[in-house]
Amino acid sequence: MLDKTDPKFLWPRIRLMCQDAFSEFIGTFIILMFGDGVVAQVVLSNGKKGDYQSISWGWGIGVMLGVYAGGKSGAHLNPAVTFSSCVFRKFPWKKFPIYMLAQTLGAFCAAGVVYANYKSAIDTFEGGAGIRTVTGANSTAGIFCTYPAEFMTRTGMFFSEFIASALLMFLIFALKDDSNLGSGNLTPLGLFFIIFGIGACWGWETGYAINFARDFGPRLMSYFLGYGNEVWSAGGYYFWIPMVSPFFGCVFGGFLYDLLMFTGESPINEEWMGIPGAYYRMTSFARSKKEKTDSIV
Repeated sequence: MLDKTDPKFLWPRIRLMCQDAFSEFIGTFIILMFGDGVVAQVVLSNGKKGDYQSISWGWGIGVMLGVYAGGKSGAHLNPAVTFSSCVFRKFPWKKFPIYMLAQTLGAFCAAGVVYANYKSAIDTFEGGAGIRTVTGANSTAGIFCTYPAEFMTRTGMFFSEFIASALLMFLIFALKDDSNLGSGNLTPLGLFFIIFGIGACWGWETGYAINFARDFGPRLMSYFLGYGNEVWSAGGYYFWIPMVSPFFGCVFGGFLYDLLMFTGESPINEEWMGIPGAYYRMTSFARSKKEKTDSIV
């Protein structure tokens, strides 16, 4: 019989205990490796090795593969998704800080790997070793995190992220709804199309961060790598918008889906949300319908 107190089983015990955190870390790491990687390739090659379409493909593929890699934890890979799952799907609130930290660290570390890989290309593109700029024709800070278009107002920045995040959460809930004929076990593939579509249709104005971890982790890494305080001040101190707006957007998207489509257990279908007994009536109706069907058979 194996003795699990044996020191040689220490790592398996740690891995089991930290499985959710490791899964979220790895999944978000994969997203940023593909996402920041494709932006680096397009920017540093002056568009010769890709274009905006390539960026949409790269981020979509990154999310799809990140979900496959981080599936053991549920593959939230986004603090706003975790938060909305706590609000609407009874995901344990005690896990929220763990998921959020793991997701942010995964994005932070991936940005460092992308930077190390492209360091020589960045030196050449910027005009010399050690030159790191946030704005200007040869700036490379946008490889790592998002910055708004110059014409954007503060309100426009917020709602651009809000709308994209609401779309994201609404469609995630649709994909995970077993009563929805469009859902199934192809969630990662569905997420690829969601991210690709958001990037292709909503990405121009703010870079569609739609994810606290995806933006803050690499932004913090770029600050440490020498891009300076402008990573925080650029765009009129835009940095806080992709940290805050996705939470509002995802909660709103989740609310809309549950209000209009979802018939399962949700705060929206409970009495205190203003729809008295909706969930219980729905389940009773489904149960009685099943009993009638069984009696016929």
